[in-house]
Amino acid sequence: MAKPDALTAQWHALLEQHTRVTTALERALGAHDLGVSDFEVLSELAAAPEQECRMQQLSGLVHLSQSALSRVVGRLEEQGLVTRFMCQNDRRGIFATITDKGRERYAEALPTHRAVLAETLAK
Repeated sequence: MAKPDALTAQWHALLEQHTRVTTALERALGAHDLGVSDFEVLSELAAAPEQECRMQQLSGLVHLSQSALSRVVGRLEEQGLVTRFMCQNDRRGIFATITDKGRERYAEALPTHRAVLAETLAK
């Protein structure tokens, strides 16, 4: 078997780190009844102006397809963490906004998220 070149080795190391961090985040955020994608959506909405974002834009920010984002937002909506609404100016546009309960859950999970990042990225 041929030895991987430096670029391929770097790519494999990046994939390994991503898997390790994501697995640790999924496990830790589960205590807050959130997954990694759930947390990322809440994080982006909490940071957005007026704490809302057009779904199409949010998709790019959290690196999910439109359909995957729709499923995540649907789950968060069922938990009362996010709501969706139609754009008043463009009825084709749908926005997501974080609720008070969503801000609370995000604030509770944030220290866990940061602790996991500090621990796993330090390795």
